[in-house]
Order: sequence, then C-alpha cells, then structure tokens
Amino acid sequence: KAVVDRVIRVDHAGEYGANRIYAGQMAVLGRSSAGPVIQQMWNQEKDHLKKFNELMVAYRVRPTVLLPFWNVAGFVLGAGTALLGKKGAMACTVAVEESISDHYNSQIRTLMEEDPEKYKELLQIIKQFRDDEREHHDIGLEHGAEAAPAYSILKTAIQLGCKAAIFLSERI
Repeated sequence: KAVVDRVIRVDHAGEYGANRIYAGQMAVLGRSSAGPVIQQMWNQEKDHLKKFNELMVAYRVRPTVLLPFWNVAGFVLGAGTALLGKKGAMACTVAVEESISDHYNSQIRTLMEEDPEKYKELLQIIKQFRDDEREHHDIGLEHGAEAAPAYSILKTAIQLGCKAAIFLSERI
C-alpha cells in the first residue's frame, strides 16, 4: 500500500504540475503558431490528470499538500519559459517530459519487482503515460527546443526542479 500511495500521489502531482505548465505556456503563446502544438500536448496531460484523479479516489490516496505550490510554480515555469519564445517553451517541455518519462520508468521497475500481476492495471497506465511523455519530448525537439537561449543551462535547472518536486511530492 505504501508503494502504491507514493506512486499515485507523486504521479498525480506531476500531471497536475504539467497541466499548470501548459496553461502558462498557452497564456503566453496560445495565439501564436505554437498554440495548436502546445494545446495538443496539454489535452493529453488533461487526460492523464483525470485518470490520476480517479486513481486517487479508487486507491484512497491523499494528494500532496504541495499542490497549491505546484499550481503557482507550474504556471510560472510555463509562462516564464514561453516568454523566451516558442523555443523556450519547447525546451521546458523537453526537460520536464524527459524527467517524467525517466521517473515513470523507475516506477515501472519498482512495480515489476513488487508484484507485476497485482499492479497490472497501474503498470499499463504508467507505461501509456510514459509513452505520451516521450512523444511530447520528441515534439519539443522537433520544434526547436535545443535552439532556445542557454538551452543546456535551462534544461538542467528545470530538471533539478523536477527531481526536487518528485522527491517532495512522494513524501509530503
């Protein structure tokens, strides 16, 4: 139960944060040529969040107490990187989605070690969402992420933030 609680809590927080990042990007770039691409990725993230909202209820898992912070931090990150332009927003997408897909891979390994049959449904969901995040990562690269100003610094900083958010959201 403790493993599942942590998995669902942190994944819910991550999908919530991703929704806020895309909301921030759309607030800045929604009417630009990047708008439809960002909206498409955001729509998938909305589906992910909806599913984790359902899993929170089904497994009786409490959300992280940090949701109000992720609400603001996610929007600020999305809007802030979008202010750098389309490439800045895409650099943010690459950084976040790479972190999240790596995190999902780690969870898949953990659940497979625990009891793959018991966690079959959860494993299917996480694998599908991981694949969606990898697709978003690739879309970001296709749309010029690596040409963003100070790309490697920006990517590293965002990924450090993601690691901290994952660590905290699993526990608090």
